[in-house]
Amino acid sequence: MLASFTQRLTVTLLKLLPARSMGRIVYRLSRSERRWLKDLLINGFSKLYKVATHEAEKSVPQDYRSFNEFFSRKLKPAARPIDQNPDSLVCPADGTIAQIGKAHEQDLLQAKGKTFKAADLLGDTNMAAALSNCAFTTIYLAPYNYHRLHMPLDGKLEQTIFIPGLLYSVNAATTATIDNLYALNERLVCFFSSPYGPFAMTLVGAMNVASISTAWGGEIKPTGSGNLINTSYSGRDDAPTLSRGEYMGHFNMGSTIVLMAPPGKCSWNTDTQNGNVVRMGQRLGSVHS
Repeated sequence: MLASFTQRLTVTLLKLLPARSMGRIVYRLSRSERRWLKDLLINGFSKLYKVATHEAEKSVPQDYRSFNEFFSRKLKPAARPIDQNPDSLVCPADGTIAQIGKAHEQDLLQAKGKTFKAADLLGDTNMAAALSNCAFTTIYLAPYNYHRLHMPLDGKLEQTIFIPGLLYSVNAATTATIDNLYALNERLVCFFSSPYGPFAMTLVGAMNVASISTAWGGEIKPTGSGNLINTSYSGRDDAPTLSRGEYMGHFNMGSTIVLMAPPGKCSWNTDTQNGNVVRMGQRLGSVHS
């Protein structure tokens, strides 16, 4: 009873916060190149969250121009080996599995007793239909995690949809309390084709997440109009083709990724469960023709 009251109180307080204004402040601070400020932010953050700075490709904090450059840092090449089994579907990010399982037609599980519609998340009914009954997983990235995202499979980009929205926190309290949370928050949907069929990666924004960046388009920020930004790459000569394990984007500050795998072609590892801490590149499951 007390835990339930605490969750509701937390969500009520989050709703009262000026998330957009806070995001703008965080954006400016995180991109400041004043040496004293960026070093203070990097060192303070690293100590507070016990960040594994020894894995970083560059020296910390000296070689980073800003806090955001550190936050979205590259790692040393050997820090995240990619599982080499040819049938592996690999983890796209460091984080904690919030949910993993199979969609019921177009319904995905958010938390115990709460589901959401794929079409609401993806912003496209045709895309949702193509991914009906897919295997899916939701991975939460904590502040201390490595925040670059990588491909779970070989894929060719077919479509992206940037969907403006709210900036609720996406922790355990909010996912258990706010209905349709991932479909309310600002997000970028990336729809791919693969040798096994279509799959989607939805990058969900959250409080203090000022923007999302991709390998093919750089930083994507809200236009201020509140409209969708729907871009088709299907049939284009410049459509990005990315290999399993290849970098595909990153969060500028942390959040959550929802992976919807090729329907009928993916089986999760039996020991991969909710609450597991995962690392980019490890085998989450297998795909088959």
